[in-house]
Amino acid sequence: MAADARPGFARRVWDADLTYSFRNSPVAILSALVTAVLILGSLFAPWVAPHNPFDLSTISLIDAGDPPQWIEGGSPDFPLGTDEQGRDILSAILFGARISLGVGLFSTLFALALGVTAGLIAGWRGGMIDAFIMRVADVQLSFPAILVALLIDGIVRSTLPHDEQDKIAMFVLIGSIGLSGWVQFARLVRGSTLVERNKEYVQAARVIGVHPIRIVVTHVLPNVLTPVLVVATIYFAFAIITEATLSFLGVGVPPTEPSLGTLIQVGNGYLFSGEWWITVFPAVTLAALVLSVNLLGDWVRDALNPRLQ
Repeated sequence: MAADARPGFARRVWDADLTYSFRNSPVAILSALVTAVLILGSLFAPWVAPHNPFDLSTISLIDAGDPPQWIEGGSPDFPLGTDEQGRDILSAILFGARISLGVGLFSTLFALALGVTAGLIAGWRGGMIDAFIMRVADVQLSFPAILVALLIDGIVRSTLPHDEQDKIAMFVLIGSIGLSGWVQFARLVRGSTLVERNKEYVQAARVIGVHPIRIVVTHVLPNVLTPVLVVATIYFAFAIITEATLSFLGVGVPPTEPSLGTLIQVGNGYLFSGEWWITVFPAVTLAALVLSVNLLGDWVRDALNPRLQ
């Protein structure tokens, strides 16, 4: 019997159009490397960080305000310097990025699930249900997303006892950011669903008696996911920025679990006193993370657009 001449799985992946597009895009490669370094650094922060910024036994006020290592007075123990409490800036960035990435990821998944569900229902059912969902979306679009997130966060916090707020602050933050961004997914999915529901394969499934829910889940949903994934990539970066903004304003995660936004807010008060590294390095990390994710989202959009092939 002749040997199987079909290429292996790894070879097929390497020769795929998406992989070819990635290999020939220096911006996508660089963005992926920056994103991977930041994500891996935050995930393995307990092992790669020089210090644990949350372990009070390792923090000394004697080291407070030390400059970066390459500036006179700096120490190799603190490569990026220390803050006003003596915490290592590099370690605080690695641990803070974990919170920023976690909030960004779960708020994106929440907005994605809510928006896709609402868009499928509106596009499939039509009529009054479609009109109601879209009018709610139009009203929400008339307000800035950060204002919606602030409003939701404030309402939830005002209904909770003060001693319970810090315990669920992370969940409140994820919910408020997710609720402020579901509209983008809903409008996109609704438009795609309106197109897909009138195609022949959907009509054929209806004729043979397939349940509408099964049609939507197994036939319509897979055909509307490609543009949704592109928007989700870009919204992930937006969610990280929103979390940082809320934390900078003091309504994000509690100070005991500082994110990149909290670190920037803390260091902002020392910016003009000469201790610029406290806020500059977290801000640069946040900007690099958001920029790399946005560039990856742009590449995914172009790579999946058949008109550009």
